[in-house]
Amino acid sequence: MEQIRIETATAMEKSHGRAVLVAGATGLVGREIVAILLADKMNRVVHCVGRRPLALRHPRLQSHVVDFAALPVLPRMDDCFIALGTTIKVAGSQAGFCAIDLDAVVAVARAAQSAGATNFGVISAMGANPKSSVFYNRTKGEMELALANMGLTSLVIARPSLLDGDRAALGRPERGGEGFGLVLARRLRPLIPANYRAISAQDVAHALVRAVRAARPGVVTLMSGEMQGPG
Repeated sequence: MEQIRIETATAMEKSHGRAVLVAGATGLVGREIVAILLADKMNRVVHCVGRRPLALRHPRLQSHVVDFAALPVLPRMDDCFIALGTTIKVAGSQAGFCAIDLDAVVAVARAAQSAGATNFGVISAMGANPKSSVFYNRTKGEMELALANMGLTSLVIARPSLLDGDRAALGRPERGGEGFGLVLARRLRPLIPANYRAISAQDVAHALVRAVRAARPGVVTLMSGEMQGPG
């Protein structure tokens, strides 16, 4: 009898909208994903997991402070967005970088899968390749491969080029050379192939959310050029 009551409650919750998880909601793309999800009333709750609480407040937003190396059991959910990422400078070492950009991403995906998520979206990077001689690209490639091997129902991998956005508003330092690179990229935009142009975090977020909503079975990779907005 108790089992029937629980199943009925779960079905009722799903009928009133989707439950969504966002990991990395304090980052450039993550904050845009959260804004898009909260604006969509089809999402009854947006759970955000991170190493620090969100300053943002919203009736349908729940912020959870977690240790990615020891994640708790996550609430039931339908969709999962992972926008975790750091730099070696901030992480302090290659091992520290891997702990976030590889280990934490995979840990969240596994926990979300156990919590019922079927549709996944993850932020990777242009050049991701598990066989690359470049550490950054190799780590991103290993992350993609690990998720692809998990047997997820629907996985969308976004590979943006240089991200254009206001990191200062997030209280984060500008990454080395990015300021100059963005200025140059904006001036030379018409001459740069679409996949290598700087791309706004908002464009990436919108493209990823749309693709995850489409719930295409298997693995879908979004290249930077595909995610570019008009202009």
